[in-house]
Formats: sequence, structure tokens, C-alpha cells
Amino acid sequence: MARTIAKDYDDKRRHILRVAAEVFANEGIARASMNEVARTCGISKANIYHYYPSKDELVFDILDTYLAELRELICTLDLTSLTPPDQLAALTRAVLLAYEGMDNEHKIQREGLLLLSIEKQSILKGYQRELVSTLSQILIACAPVRLREDKPKCRAITMSVFGMLNWFYMWNPNAGQEDRVRYAQQVTDLVLNGLDGDHS
Repeated sequence: MARTIAKDYDDKRRHILRVAAEVFANEGIARASMNEVARTCGISKANIYHYYPSKDELVFDILDTYLAELRELICTLDLTSLTPPDQLAALTRAVLLAYEGMDNEHKIQREGLLLLSIEKQSILKGYQRELVSTLSQILIACAPVRLREDKPKCRAITMSVFGMLNWFYMWNPNAGQEDRVRYAQQVTDLVLNGLDGDHS
């Protein structure tokens, strides 16, 4: 007979994901043990293995949940009524607001990806590619015609913008929504207007 799923299963799973992400971010995934994760979650080791049979499965679910939700939020933004510059402003703002409270998940992406199987890496990289593609399309629409056909340069610009957005979480861990919105506009102004733009 199949074991029934408790009514609070998803709430407990979410709790494990958030606590485990913090443990992995602080200790490093390779060094942190499932015992430590269970203890920090306030549950037994046997209980955590009921949810996740291995550390790899736990790491994958942290990153899969985070990136899938980020991809769903960013790649489905309704920007059709906006001009390309306003689309860029809306997207950078949405990314930074989505990052709020997710520093641990964001921090462990690189190490976590490298520890997973090729199949699982492929799933997560698929989310990342969709995010990059969404931003790239907007940047191309904003760019001068002469730049649009230079694919290597467009990709470099796209990744540079993501670099600026990702930098913010590293150096401003306590930033609130107002700070994030302001910085998103600064990034947008810098990309569109260079140093002559209004970066207030």
C-alpha cells in the first residue's frame, strides 16, 4: 500500500529547502552534511531522508525550485505594451525584486550545478538559458541596428547586465525593495545611455 502524503508535506519541504540553502551557503555544499541540515531544520536525520534520499536530490530540488520559479516570473512578464527601453527597466526591476530573500539559493548555484549529474545540470541550465534569452531579446531591441547582428557582442552585453544585477546581491544583502528598484533603474540608464545617462 502506497504511503499517503501528509497535508503539511509541501510546507515542510519548503522549510527544508530554505534552511538547507542557508546551511549550504554558509558551509559549502561539499562540506555540509545531511545531519547538519536535519539538525538545523529541527527534524531527525531519518525524517529528512524521507523527503530527500541523498544530498544531491536536496541540492537539485533547491536549485530547481528557485530557478523554475525565477524563470516563470521573468520569462512570462507581459511587456508587450512597453517600449524596448521600458521593457529593459521592467525586467531588471523584476529580477532584482525576485532576488530579494533568495541570496542563499543564488549563492550556491555554481557549486551546486557542478555537483549534479549531467542530466540534472541540463534541466537547470535550461532555465538559465531562457532567462538569458529573454534579456537578450530586449537588449537587441534596444540596440542600434549595427550592433544587432553582432551576436558575440550582444551575448557579452547580456551577460554583463546579468553580472551587474548579480553583483547587487553580493554587496547589498540587506537592501530593500526601494534600493533594488533604484539600482535596477541605474543599470538600465547605464546600459541605454552610458556614462552620460541619469544614474540617480
